[in-house]
Amino acid sequence: MFTIKNYVVVKDLEEAYVLNQKRSNVVLGGIAWLKMGERNIQNAIDLSGLGLDKIEETEEGFEIGSMVTLRELETNTALNSYFNGVIAKSTEHIVGVQFRNCATVGGSIFSRFGFSDILTCLLALDAYVELYKGGVIPLREFADMPKDNDILVKVIIKKDRREVSYLTHRRTATDIPVIACTVARVNHKWQVVLGARPSKAKLLLDKEQMLSNNPTEEEINKFIEYIKENIQFGSNMRASAEFRKHLAGVLCKRGIKEITERKGL
Repeated sequence: MFTIKNYVVVKDLEEAYVLNQKRSNVVLGGIAWLKMGERNIQNAIDLSGLGLDKIEETEEGFEIGSMVTLRELETNTALNSYFNGVIAKSTEHIVGVQFRNCATVGGSIFSRFGFSDILTCLLALDAYVELYKGGVIPLREFADMPKDNDILVKVIIKKDRREVSYLTHRRTATDIPVIACTVARVNHKWQVVLGARPSKAKLLLDKEQMLSNNPTEEEINKFIEYIKENIQFGSNMRASAEFRKHLAGVLCKRGIKEITERKGL
């Protein structure tokens, strides 16, 4: 558990940003993972009074405040009417409903955990983050940036016609994933995101267009070998690197077939 000396409900983002520049201070999300470690916190920064707990739909997309819970992502009807409901699917095995009622989008994305289902899913979409000082940047760029002391304000997802599939392998239904895989097809081009490698999610584009719009078994197998050659896998207590590499190929193939078979292609 952690120890807090001062609990500060900030009045605006500037106050939160200034406080967050000190290493002894911490921005509170849902504290779902923070509570798992031991830490002495000088100032706990609470963003709950800043109205960042809303999902707003616009003509172009969705704006998801950093304090929106994972449960709200899972149950938002408008959001999950897009992308084959993949956002809800990526949250459904995260521990349990009680946990998802606490864990926040901001905490999940800003931390860039290697095991993050949410990051693995959103990297396959046309998604952006809005940082208080850093402005709006593509999520795929943010995922590779070193961690700093900026404040994540919201996640922005653009609407488009991409078709998406999300698959994971877990030792138990609510455990951290052994491997996570998102496959997407947009404008007849394919892309794959692999998370829980066990390092953070990695996006791979089919730049050479090895996969046609309705790929053959040979094309799929060739693309899977390309994935295995260009994405690194590691070992930990949940699985070996070799097992993860094998699973990545299996889930990628299933994801491609799930997308192509939806319309009877």
